[in-house]
Amino acid sequence: MGDPELDRGIEELIRRTGDGDNPDLIAELMTTALKLYRDEPDRGELKLFNSALKEMRYSARVFRSYGNIPKVTIFGSARTPSDHPDYQLAKHFADHMWRRRGWMVVTGAGGGIMEAGNRGAGREGSFGVNIRLPFEANANPYVPDHRLINFKYFFTRKLGFVKESHAFAIFPGGFGTMDETFELLTLIQTGKAPVQPVVLMESGTSYWPGWQRFVEERLLANGMISAEDPDLYRITGSVEEAADEICRFYVNYHSQRYVEGRLILRLRHAPTRTQIEAINEEFIDIVTEGRIEIVPAAPAEIRDDDALDCTRVGLAFDRRRNGRLRSLINRLNGFAYSTPGFEGPLLRPLTR
Repeated sequence: MGDPELDRGIEELIRRTGDGDNPDLIAELMTTALKLYRDEPDRGELKLFNSALKEMRYSARVFRSYGNIPKVTIFGSARTPSDHPDYQLAKHFADHMWRRRGWMVVTGAGGGIMEAGNRGAGREGSFGVNIRLPFEANANPYVPDHRLINFKYFFTRKLGFVKESHAFAIFPGGFGTMDETFELLTLIQTGKAPVQPVVLMESGTSYWPGWQRFVEERLLANGMISAEDPDLYRITGSVEEAADEICRFYVNYHSQRYVEGRLILRLRHAPTRTQIEAINEEFIDIVTEGRIEIVPAAPAEIRDDDALDCTRVGLAFDRRRNGRLRSLINRLNGFAYSTPGFEGPLLRPLTR
């Protein structure tokens, strides 16, 4: 704050509040709030900042109790009727992911495809991330109250979806679904969100094939996206194929983290020397210097107790070609199938 007495006061408030972790970051949050007060913003700005922080805090609190269970988010139209094939497909997919694969289901808590997802997973397997709108204010009846989060703002709601999900299944929808689809792919494409499985699902209505033609003829053909960017998603109308696409992504791959500018991929199974040589030959185009290699846990990872039971592969990734990074992860996952004693796709990723 530039005032030693105020700084001591912040530290004392934190000390008196409890023995929680990361007091340094809590001090930064409090300092930011006090500096905001000093800036003399108008009341409307303060309401926005205050509501956004409260929404994010509550969302994190609700999801934290289920951090060891993987979650797939389902996007799609709120207007899809219950007798539509897409509704039935979303319902069957959610049922399969929860009861056969052990994944909980997150939706926007509304009607249509969202209702189908929660209905398929049932109240025991569902989360609802609702947006308060004047014409769609109520959550569907398949979301339990203790796993229902109501948001005022779309941007905090989207953060909740991306932060808490391990995979995404997107069904046909309108402007909102297109917004969610393109923003999600943009976040992954630009590295602002980790590479995750994205499946585009439909019941044979030609919705996604039509969308794919637009992507190929207008975006790809004009150089507006990279040739490997379509590798960031998969189109399918099969529940089994979609579930396999999601679960196989976590057969070997666990998570990623940047440490001092170097990308670290955490894996369940250590690649052999021959496999490391193979991926260096195939993926050297996305390495800016050095080689892809097995590395030990970094001091920052040890300090954070961050997936220390995993093997680590490090590379100086160019941070641009995330479609190629997805292909690298696919190759590392494929190596797991040749590991002695490996029995098939895991149902659940390890705890983040």
